This record gives sequence, structure tokens and C-alpha cells, in this order.
Amino acid sequence: MILLDIIQSLPAFTVIDFIDVFVVALVLFFVFKMIKGTNAISIFIGFFILYIIWKIVSILGMRIMSEILGQFISLGLMALIVIFQPEIRRFLVMLGSRNFAERGRKLFFWKSAHVEKNLDVNAIVQACGHMSQTYTGALIIFCRENKLESIIQSGEMFKSSLSSQLLETIFFKNTPLHDGAVIIDKGQIQAARCILPVSHATNIPLSMGLRHRSALGVTENTDAIAVVVSEQTGQISIAEGGIIRQGITTSYLQSFLERKFNTAAPQTNNIEK
Repeated sequence: MILLDIIQSLPAFTVIDFIDVFVVALVLFFVFKMIKGTNAISIFIGFFILYIIWKIVSILGMRIMSEILGQFISLGLMALIVIFQPEIRRFLVMLGSRNFAERGRKLFFWKSAHVEKNLDVNAIVQACGHMSQTYTGALIIFCRENKLESIIQSGEMFKSSLSSQLLETIFFKNTPLHDGAVIIDKGQIQAARCILPVSHATNIPLSMGLRHRSALGVTENTDAIAVVVSEQTGQISIAEGGIIRQGITTSYLQSFLERKFNTAAPQTNNIEK
């Protein structure tokens, strides 16, 4: 009887209500596409679930719980603005750009006509092997769901086919592009000399330099994969999900990248221990 009374007390669902729900769903989908592939998606989902719970307790007339959740939601909105500051800024820039329609098609349902290229793993492994032998420092980032647009814009943007000679040339000590990271997406080099967020974790060994901390930083905040070649030791490392594995062999690097980028098998989120 109580449930029936609650249902009868609900307002009638009109066309305006349908449009309202549709627009809200569209906005949520838009936000999801923007933050997909980052750790921010977990924060967004958690806040959305909390909002749904707040609405349910409000409908049920649980005044104390509704008041507590309402205060938390109001403060949480300010926190979300701070947390999602880069995404909000990118959204506003996109709205003001001339190619908004083209970006909108990419962001929502339209697919590009070109076929995704497989990653040339042999070129990467060969380059990393040579740079390891010559103690040439390198930092290579592989995009996945998150396209790392803000990081790509921080460096020298250019699209180029992937080759071992080009990677070794970029990271050669006397070239202007050797500092920073190379970003690879869709089987192509997208940018070089890119600036990455540095991990501030307190449990990082002192032996790890800036390249390793940058690899951890970008993989903590996105779903990217980072490969590091140490300038001091020549060791090759892989970072994923904020976890780094040092001293790997080129054969392991080959199988790891093949499994992550060139097969349709389900992928794990962390590096195997």
C-alpha cells in the first residue's frame, strides 16, 4: 500500500519530462566520452550513484538522510569542478572552436572511415633494444581509450609512420626532441618532446629518475602504457596502471605489446607480477 501511494503521488510523465531525461542522458554520455580512459571515470560514476541514492531517499521522505546527502552533494559539486578542471577547460575550448561539428561527430556516434592500424611492435622492440645497449634514455607512451590530447599539445605535434630508426633519432642525445616523451596512437607517432605528469607517490625508489616517475604519473591518471629505457642502467621498464616493472627483456616487451595492441583477446589492467 505504501509503495502504491508513492507511485500515485508521483507527477505525470509528459513530453517535456522525456526531453529533459533525454538531454540529461546525452550530457552524461558526452561527459563519459570525454573522461573515458582516465581514473576520473571512477569518481564520476561514484558521484552519480550518490546522486541517485539522494534522489531515492528524497522521494521516500527520509528527511535526515536526504539532508545529509544534499549537503554532501552541494560540496561535492565544488570538488568536481576542481577535479575535472582540465576536462572542463577542454570542453569550453572545443565549444568555441570552429571545428566543433567535426569533433562532435568523433565524440559521439560517427566512426572515422580509416581502418585502425596495428602497432609495429618489431620497430619498437628493435629501437628499445638498441637504445638499451647504447644507454640512450627514452620514454614512449602508447595511447588506448584516452587519447592524451592535452599531453600531445604540450609537445611537438607531428604524425609520422613508426620506425626504429626514427625513434632512435628522436631520442639521440644531441637532437632537440630527445627530452620528454613520444606519444604513439593508432600505430603512428603523434608527438614528441611531450610533458607528462610526474607521480608524487612516496614509495617510489630513489633509483628511479624523472622518466620513470613520469611513466608512473601518466599511467596513474590514464589507461596509457609507458615504456622506459634508462639512461643510467640501460634497463627497459614497462608501466601500466601506476605499476612499473623494471629490467624486462626485449622478448617480454615484444609479447607484452603484441598482447596489448595486436590481439583481440581480453586485456588485463595491470602488469603481470
